[in-house]
Amino acid sequence: MNAPTVIETQAIVIGAGAVGLACAAAIAKSGLETYVLEAQSGIGTGISSRNSEVIHSGIYYPTGSARHRHCVEGRRLLYEHLIRHRIDFRKTGKLVVATSVAEIEKIEAIFAQGERNGVEGLSLLSGQDACALEPSLLCEAAVRCDETGVFDSHAFMVSLQGEIESQGGAVAFGAPILAGEILTDGRFKLRVGGHSPFDIVTHRLVNSAGLNAVRFARSLDGYDPSLLPDFTLAKGSYFSCQTKPCFSRLIYPAPVEGGLGVHITLDLAGRMRFGPDVEWLGHDDPDAVDYRVDLQRAEGFYAAVRRYWPGLPDGAIQPDYSGCRPKLSRPSQPAADFRIDGPDLHGHAGLVHLFGIESPGLTSSLSIAKSVVDKIT
Repeated sequence: MNAPTVIETQAIVIGAGAVGLACAAAIAKSGLETYVLEAQSGIGTGISSRNSEVIHSGIYYPTGSARHRHCVEGRRLLYEHLIRHRIDFRKTGKLVVATSVAEIEKIEAIFAQGERNGVEGLSLLSGQDACALEPSLLCEAAVRCDETGVFDSHAFMVSLQGEIESQGGAVAFGAPILAGEILTDGRFKLRVGGHSPFDIVTHRLVNSAGLNAVRFARSLDGYDPSLLPDFTLAKGSYFSCQTKPCFSRLIYPAPVEGGLGVHITLDLAGRMRFGPDVEWLGHDDPDAVDYRVDLQRAEGFYAAVRRYWPGLPDGAIQPDYSGCRPKLSRPSQPAADFRIDGPDLHGHAGLVHLFGIESPGLTSSLSIAKSVVDKIT
């Protein structure tokens, strides 16, 4: 049996989701030969293909946190990128609504947090003013966010792949990582499977493997396992709405434990969709996730949506799709921040692990990429 081919390069990114592609494009543009290794047959088949394609404004996150900083900067960079590459998007705006008097204080706190976070285009509305904007809505108060939008996330990822290739890099599909080690000279060696197995040695390694990021880091020979985060998985289901659209903005309730609550989003054609909810799976095995949408969850969706849209008719929603998030916090714990673990934490020059990159990871992708480049160059 022949030994696998050994390739050497300057930078490797594991995972061809939105964040991985953004990191690879930024690294390639810094002048380094860069390759992306992706186990699946195409870009964005994981977390990046199972989201609501919302461009978040940055109102929810603790000031100074990685989620706050990367969401706000990433949103601004993303709009610029979409315009420059002529990718479809709509700056719809959104309303975050209080559906009871008891929730008004929570809504006011979200508004104040958004102001502290430097988010543009925010205003606090009475229920009457919010319902004047969206006549089908029922609420007691609302935060209006004008910077929120929706976009074609697949076209965005295609544009990033194009940027990588224009700099001489490439994305290798069907290239699962079978093993990895930190060499004595500080470089990284990966054994890659697939149709034509090969070994690759690199000076810089970015782990953007999404749901599998901790699994890969755990298997990396020479990396201290005590530095790895505890994590669990949370599934989120979406239902499509069969009625004629009756909202022009995204409608979000006050946040719930583990997420932002069952909200109404719009696609680029204006069609309405509900979700995601939060279903804690109680394990950390990505291979054990069942992405089928349970029709029995529809009852909870009707109840959640009718709190702010009482006109939702019976029989109007149908199962659509689901996604899964890598959670670095557990139920009843405060939401954990993104972890961008670089040499300042683990001491290995050129190595960055991206852990817990869930919402607003898609919005934050271009900003996260800048941070990654700073850590490895």
